[in-house]
Amino acid sequence: MTRRLTPLDKLISEADTVMRTLSSRGNTAGRPSPARGHSESDLDEASQKHVAALMRVNHTGEVCAQALYQGQALTAKLPTVRDEMREAAAEEVDHLVWCEERLRQLNSRPSVLNPAWYGLSFAIGALAGAVGDAVSLGFVAATEERVCAHLKDHLRQLPEDDRRSRLILQQMLEDEERHGENALAAGGQDFPRPVKNAMTALSQVMTRSSYYV
Repeated sequence: MTRRLTPLDKLISEADTVMRTLSSRGNTAGRPSPARGHSESDLDEASQKHVAALMRVNHTGEVCAQALYQGQALTAKLPTVRDEMREAAAEEVDHLVWCEERLRQLNSRPSVLNPAWYGLSFAIGALAGAVGDAVSLGFVAATEERVCAHLKDHLRQLPEDDRRSRLILQQMLEDEERHGENALAAGGQDFPRPVKNAMTALSQVMTRSSYYV
């Protein structure tokens, strides 16, 4: 018989998720990295630093995704919507782990600003979930639209022979596009252009700061 989780159990579980996301420890990918089995490309110092900065941005994006989904699942009203958030979050863990692995391979590290971005993203996700499931799912769709745009831009910027990074970003792009489509299909609101533009402006602050710090 499965024991019903108490509020304290849920709080501990949520805190554990936060620590594993921000510490880069304890998370395990459900799927192997798309880069596994492929040899490292011979990047010069400038190219390696640029690729590492791009992967740091993508890692921060996955930290934000974890926070968004966690906040939305916490306040979502329908069990089906909560399940949708948790299922998508599980795939985002794969992305998080893959980006962490690639950063280590490039002798780099995650952004030191991740705790701040996590907190902000969690608050936005919880607020969206509290407003209503249609808004929450619409926020997922709009967020994934922004993520897909910057993944496509990063794929254009990658050195042609950096197959490891390219394979990771290509799989992430495929997953994120599906997350956005699923959110709209589940009843998500298609946000108007001014709202999406505001989200783009905020995401640009995140990407620019994470690239360097």
